[in-house]
Amino acid sequence: MSTSAGLQLSAFLVVLFALAWPLARWVHAVMDGRVAALRRAERPLLKLAGVDAESEQGWLGYALGLLVFNLLGVLAVYALQRLQPWLPWNPQHFGAVSPDSAFNTAVSFVTNTNWQGYGGETTMSHGTQMLGLTVQNFLSAATGMAVVMALMRGFARHSVQTVGNVWADLTRATLWVLLPLSFVFALALAGLGVVQTLSASQPVVTLEGAQQTLSLGPVASQLAIKMLGTNGGGFFNANSAHPFENPTVVTNALQMLSIFLIPTALCFVLGRQVGDMRQAWALLGAMTVIFVVAVIATTAAEQAGNPVLTALGADPAGGNMEGKEVRFGIDASSLFAVITTAASCGAVNAMHDSFTPLGGLVPLVMMQLGEVVFGGVGAGLYGMLVFALLAVFVAGLMIGRTPEYVGKKIEAFDMKMVSLAILLTPLVVLAGTALAVVTAPGRAGIAAPGAHGFSEVLYALSSVGNNNGSAFAGLSANTPFYNLLTGLVMWVGRFGVIVPVLALAGSLARKKRLVAGEGTLPTHGPLFVVLLLGVVLLVGLLNYVPALALGPVVEHFILWGAQP
Repeated sequence: MSTSAGLQLSAFLVVLFALAWPLARWVHAVMDGRVAALRRAERPLLKLAGVDAESEQGWLGYALGLLVFNLLGVLAVYALQRLQPWLPWNPQHFGAVSPDSAFNTAVSFVTNTNWQGYGGETTMSHGTQMLGLTVQNFLSAATGMAVVMALMRGFARHSVQTVGNVWADLTRATLWVLLPLSFVFALALAGLGVVQTLSASQPVVTLEGAQQTLSLGPVASQLAIKMLGTNGGGFFNANSAHPFENPTVVTNALQMLSIFLIPTALCFVLGRQVGDMRQAWALLGAMTVIFVVAVIATTAAEQAGNPVLTALGADPAGGNMEGKEVRFGIDASSLFAVITTAASCGAVNAMHDSFTPLGGLVPLVMMQLGEVVFGGVGAGLYGMLVFALLAVFVAGLMIGRTPEYVGKKIEAFDMKMVSLAILLTPLVVLAGTALAVVTAPGRAGIAAPGAHGFSEVLYALSSVGNNNGSAFAGLSANTPFYNLLTGLVMWVGRFGVIVPVLALAGSLARKKRLVAGEGTLPTHGPLFVVLLLGVVLLVGLLNYVPALALGPVVEHFILWGAQP
């Protein structure tokens, strides 16, 4: 990796941690309801909805509330798409979205996946973009924050039956964290050149004298929560590679920071919640190690370029610029690709389908790890905590002791929930991939032959199963087959993990707190970080190794063994 790329990565991490530390103090105070003025402000809203913020729920009631809330969200977004010809704020006069695409998009935005099988500027009206997609960007991120707060309370509390109030958590995450941050970020983006208007389009004359119509819309406001909420759904089809969404290197840097900002802050919130900041630094240490290695690998692969083109006379120093914006280059594009796939974001400033085989392998692996490396808002941390519980269980087996984590004994029921949370996503991803490549409707969407075509399908199912939403763009996925398949995988990938995590939170909250003894495994030192890294890489990735060997790995050997 070049010196410039290394400096860029270092600067990114320094600024990220510097911003996340104070934000964590605010999030901790807000989500615990310790800001009196905000509690007085939210009380009438909750009362109007029939909610008693002081009345808490057990894990099952909390989970049912989340499921009903998000099911209603699916119905609302579906209805907006189907009825958009008759609804306001449709200056382009777009028609109704097809039933299968509307179903897929509704599930996608509710599950924080934001997988898009359509072109935003040619399909969705401003009303649908604002009232459906942007609103769900807030609510899906708030759902992730609510779940991780419930799990934190499970660790912090003892001998109780409740994990919090789901309606209060959703309200506080939306009103006092996501909305203020998005408002400030949207103003900054609009000031830096990101489009923000209710106009439909603008006719222009090109340098060649031709007429062209430029699509416009309320982009900055959607872009802000798209990034801060690790959503990823772009207003334009080209997403953050579009100059109206990401015009300069400054906006690009701000977007990368915003993706990781809340997930990093939530790690510090965990340390405050359990009263031991060392636990937060241990998890962040493991995340950072994987992240840095991934960035180095991707950047090196893209800087190496395409050997076939080099043999034909291309300058090898230019690297692989295919599918990348010149204003960002290889370094910023590679960093963005790893950030967006480490988090459950899915926004892209370059086409991952054009990356080299190994360059494309790394974003694929980042998703298949469960997006626990910083990860999505809430989802990344509760995913990493699940792996941490598995790590202490493995350590307990090795030393013959009952495993403990932050003062809680990890027992049989807990490990069953951990197993469900870890294994369910690989199951639906690999089963969906197999179904797509053995059926005629699935194969019909594959544009590239051979190993790369398989990589496109594997990437798509890994992306939707882990609620990322980015894609190898060569797959034609806006068909009834893929819309229904990926919609179901997105729902299971999101709530099939959330329910076991909440069950785990309830189990932990009921336990007594144990006093650490001489035989207790410290979960805040370098030894535990190494153990956690091993568990994440071996357990999280091992399920996918055969599939990776059939796709990007074999494609790499074909490419580097090819003759011009």
